Formats: sequence, C-alpha cells, structure tokens
Amino acid sequence: MNCQETQRWLPGYVDGELDLVEAIEIEQHLQTCARCSQAYKNQQSLRAAIRGSALYATAPATLQKRIHASVREASTPTPAPRVWRWPWLGVAAALACVAILAWGLGRAWVAPAADDRLAAEVLAGHVRSLMADHLADVSSSDRHTVKPWFNGKLDFSPTVEDLASQGFPLVGGRLDYLDGRPVAALVYQRQRHIINLFTWPAPQATDAAAQAEVRQGYNQIHWTQAGMTYWAVSDLKVDELQAFVQLVQHQSGPTAVP
Repeated sequence: MNCQETQRWLPGYVDGELDLVEAIEIEQHLQTCARCSQAYKNQQSLRAAIRGSALYATAPATLQKRIHASVREASTPTPAPRVWRWPWLGVAAALACVAILAWGLGRAWVAPAADDRLAAEVLAGHVRSLMADHLADVSSSDRHTVKPWFNGKLDFSPTVEDLASQGFPLVGGRLDYLDGRPVAALVYQRQRHIINLFTWPAPQATDAAAQAEVRQGYNQIHWTQAGMTYWAVSDLKVDELQAFVQLVQHQSGPTAVP
C-alpha cells in the first residue's frame, strides 16, 4: 500500500472500520513511512481532542418529544366516510406492528454489530503484534518492571501478574489502540504460542462471564470484571486459553468464574 492509498484509508483505519487485511497493510506502511505515521498520530490526537471536548452534545429529551409530537400531527389522517374507518384502522394497526417488529430487530442487530467490530479490532491488534515485530514495548517477565512502565502512558493501572509457575510466563507489555482509546496489551506465552491480553476500564459495565469465539482460526475470550474489560486472543487450543483466562480472573478479583 502506497502513501496515496494509506492517506485515503487512514480515517477508516483510525475509526476501526477496515477489515483485517487492509488494517495490516496500513500498519505495515506506517512502520516504514514517517509522513503517513505522523498523519496517523495527528488524526489520533484530533479524535481524542474531540471526544474529550464539549463539541459533542446529546440531544435533549424535549427535542425527542417535539419530534414525536410532530410525527403524530403529520400522520393524523383526514376524516373519512364511516365506511372507510374500520379498514383504515386495520391498516394502521398492521403498520404499527411492522414498526414495533423493525424496532425490536434493530435493537437486536445494533449490539452484535458493535461487538463484532470490536472483536475484529482485537484480532487485528493481535496479528499486527506478530507481523510487525512489535510484540512488546517493554520486554520483561518481571511484573514489577512491566506494570510501572504503563505509568503516565494510560489513565489507569492494569493488573499485571507473572503466571510462569502455571505455565503462562509473562513476556512483556505494550500500548495498543482499541475501541477508540489507548489500552494495555499484556503479552504471555504458552510454549511457542503467544497470548495477547488486552484490558481497559469499563466503569459503567457490570461483571460479565467469559465468552469464547473463533475468528479466522484464532480463539478469543472476552469478559468484564471489577470495572475492567478483558480480551484474550491466541492460536492456543480453546481449553488452554480458557485455563489462562481462569488464572487471570482469579488474580484480578473475587468475581472470577470457576
């Protein structure tokens, strides 16, 4: 991918809208092109500034009420002869049922779409770390070295544990960018298999049990615990990755799933 193509697709890459292949191509180009890399940093800074400023405003509840009132007023039918009244009510009832069904289906589709997009981002982050020779910003098996490294780089302090005695030694850690924010990526190893454990705060989310899925041959497990979101991804067998997740849950707090 050349500079012109990278500049054209860069906004979609920043927003996490590209597929895995395009994201990897852009990541590889950014590793070798200072001009495009600076453009990427500028867009990240602009995105962070907008998200943290007062430019974003939520529509007030009164606006929603006025819109609903206007729709009802515009849709009020002109009085018709008595012979047409009952058939019209039947059509209106049918349309109302269709609208309710569409609204329910829309709610069912929106959340899975967001989860699917995040799962794709997580997988892309894992694959990039393996392909771009950027597995760790701080390489160490000592949690007292890895954990302090994140100080000043994130607005939270990730839980870091060395699980070498259980067969999952700590390799190091790095910064990554997921779900529109910087996150901690902790790197573990199981024999020759790499595990990326992504974590960031989710203060408004309730604890959620671990959920596993397979995506492009990689196993992914994600859960929420003690106000934090966790995503573990690896090419390990799912039972081994689940064993790793249980160890992390046990170290992270009392809400671990047995």
